[in-house]
Amino acid sequence: MRSTPSVSNEAFNVENQESKVNETPAVESTTATSSPQNENGSSAAPKDPEKAGDQLLVDWAPDDSHNPRNWSTPKKLFVTFQICLLTTSVYIGSAIYTAGLPGIQQEFQVSTVKALLGLTLFVLGYALGPMVWAPMSEIPYIGRNPIYVGTLFAFVLLQLPVIYASNFSMLMAFRFITGLVGSPVLATGGATIADMYEPQKQAYGIGVWGIAAVFGPAMGPLVGGFAAESKGWKWPIWELMWLSGFCCIVLFFCLPETSSSNILYRRTVRIRALTKNPNIKCQPEIEAEGMSGKEIGLMVFIRPFTLSFTEPICFFLNLYLALIYGLLYLWFESFPIVFLGIYRFTEGTLGLAFLGILIGSFIIMVPFFYYLYRYVEPQFNDLGQLRPEVRLQPAMVGAFFIPVCLFWFGWSARPSVHWIMPVIGSSFFSMGAFLLFMAVLGYLGDAYPKYIASVFAGNDLIRSSFGAAFPLFANAMYEKLGVGWASSLLGFLSVAFVPIPFILYFYGKRIRMVSKMATHDL
Repeated sequence: MRSTPSVSNEAFNVENQESKVNETPAVESTTATSSPQNENGSSAAPKDPEKAGDQLLVDWAPDDSHNPRNWSTPKKLFVTFQICLLTTSVYIGSAIYTAGLPGIQQEFQVSTVKALLGLTLFVLGYALGPMVWAPMSEIPYIGRNPIYVGTLFAFVLLQLPVIYASNFSMLMAFRFITGLVGSPVLATGGATIADMYEPQKQAYGIGVWGIAAVFGPAMGPLVGGFAAESKGWKWPIWELMWLSGFCCIVLFFCLPETSSSNILYRRTVRIRALTKNPNIKCQPEIEAEGMSGKEIGLMVFIRPFTLSFTEPICFFLNLYLALIYGLLYLWFESFPIVFLGIYRFTEGTLGLAFLGILIGSFIIMVPFFYYLYRYVEPQFNDLGQLRPEVRLQPAMVGAFFIPVCLFWFGWSARPSVHWIMPVIGSSFFSMGAFLLFMAVLGYLGDAYPKYIASVFAGNDLIRSSFGAAFPLFANAMYEKLGVGWASSLLGFLSVAFVPIPFILYFYGKRIRMVSKMATHDL
């Protein structure tokens, strides 16, 4: 390597000796970068020797305390808690709205189906928002925090037009907008967890984050039910505003940036200002400068659809998770029919029926973490890589829990059977959904490391679209078929998808080897 001028000692002293700077066309990229573009945490974009050759590259030192992967365990846990709080604060917004449906129908003189549009449009906002927010959070100049805090602040303020909507159209419009601006964490929360934890440990953090995603919809009817019963449909939205407002304050003061690309970029800017040397760059900055508007448009708007509909692995797994997500929101609409109509719960106590779903997710987390520790961690190689198909093993168990839940719930919901039986049956849904989501999202991330942002954006779009559409025909289906047969129909539909994780477990590697976009390494 030819000798090169070094960055001034003054700059390094300011940075507390935490950066290492080299001039080389093939400098190693950050080993702990939060870019989701490959499975071991390194940026997958190729380096450009012509651009890097005359530049000083800022990189991480081996034990850099500013590297999110080197943070202390308490700090990682505190950041994980904040992401879970954010996820719950937004996710509760879908189900908490349903507690006020009777009041909305009465005030705006609309049918049940029209009132449900407030749920549908909110979830549709979930689907479309990440198509923009997720790629923006990967831009080194922006990072994750401005997206999280900025959109959450807008989410809090925009609850006011929902509460004071003067007509039904205004209410629906702002429900969609609040879903749109509240969606970033639903797509990038997992990426924030991955920023901090090594590949062997990421599933634990994402598992806890997944519990928060279940906690929100499960607690929404309970928290909103008593408020709507006592004060009307607007009070659940007030509660949503208070919770999300508290979360916004916590994040503004306490959430550190976890995107290593953004942290390195800001460090590079400081060193460049101190040394007055414009040739000092970091690899994420070089890669961002090399992307044209056309490439960014391709990544945001085209690639998620291309992967979702041309890659068999993406297509079938996205369809499977979309079905589960759609069934969840459709099935939620059967709870008032069962517990108000059959068991004579009040609007407030109806929310208690959703606790089975929450308890099920906590129950399954313990054996899942043991499985990770005992069977999955030992299979990682020295590079932190795992054969992607190993991720599908939990899905091969969870796939059976969904039909068990639906059949149990449907045929135990009758006046002669105690109400606790359908509540117990409902716990199997969260067990199955937890295992399926953890397995499928982990598998997609490992199978498409170079395109993980696009893969997850496509998955979120299809999944949330199903979740938005399915509730609209829930009441009609349950009224015509009855609780037993309507739930059984959903159960038979879920049975038809059970073979998917088994097929991909045994034949997924062959499919990956003929794909132009999937990894061929393992």
